[in-house]
Amino acid sequence: MVKNTNLDQRIRDLVNGMEPITLAEMSGIKLMNRTDTKFVTNKSHLVRLLELASDKYYSQWKNESMVAEYITTYWDTDDLRFYFEHHNGHAPRQKVRVRTYVGSDLTFLEVKTKNNHGRTKKKRIEVPGQEISEVRTEADEFISPLVHSTLNDIHPTVQNHFNRITLVNKGKTERLTIDFDVHFHNFETGDEAETGDLVIIELKRDGNVYSPVLDMLRQLRIKPSGFSKYCIGSVMTNRHLKHNMFMEKMVWIRKLVEKKIEI
Repeated sequence: MVKNTNLDQRIRDLVNGMEPITLAEMSGIKLMNRTDTKFVTNKSHLVRLLELASDKYYSQWKNESMVAEYITTYWDTDDLRFYFEHHNGHAPRQKVRVRTYVGSDLTFLEVKTKNNHGRTKKKRIEVPGQEISEVRTEADEFISPLVHSTLNDIHPTVQNHFNRITLVNKGKTERLTIDFDVHFHNFETGDEAETGDLVIIELKRDGNVYSPVLDMLRQLRIKPSGFSKYCIGSVMTNRHLKHNMFMEKMVWIRKLVEKKIEI
């Protein structure tokens, strides 16, 4: 197994060795109405996955890099309506977030809705930056019909900063996002948290078309596992937050982050 001190460089070397695909070439696979399947693993297993996927997937090339930086701020109500919709297993459920693509200097206000059939729809508008209160009228006109709230009803709760690799299968029927080095900041408590070697993989595709990576994930015994950056980040940075439904997952994640278990 690759030593932990070399994992980050090994990951970058493997991704840089894959055939690149540009954003323009990916324009036909936006998957704004899609099914999402998440998997949680660690960087050691990510290295093995990238080795298996090297000749079957393209790696997204953006701004002269195949590893992109993201900053996302989640907004919620005073009683954390969107958090508890997820915690309580409510469907449909929604999230309001502001996401900045650091390398592109682009920011979008987004509303994600997951219905009771497991399909995710995302709607977004471009905004000047993270401070969306500066474009309050435009923001309210966008989110109000979708979540029946305005900026007067919601506020920033949790922000994350992470790195992402995006892979596209050679048939261009799916997108695979791989997130790691996630850092959380809670605006309400002021607390910070890190995810260590944790890796969040998300398979995004329309319907149930064949996915080459599923065979690879099964080979590595990496099973589907729900993971909400907003919910997990909220729990990790607010020890008073009710999280009964996430208790088992949080114990597992903490052990993984502390390297007390191996997937």
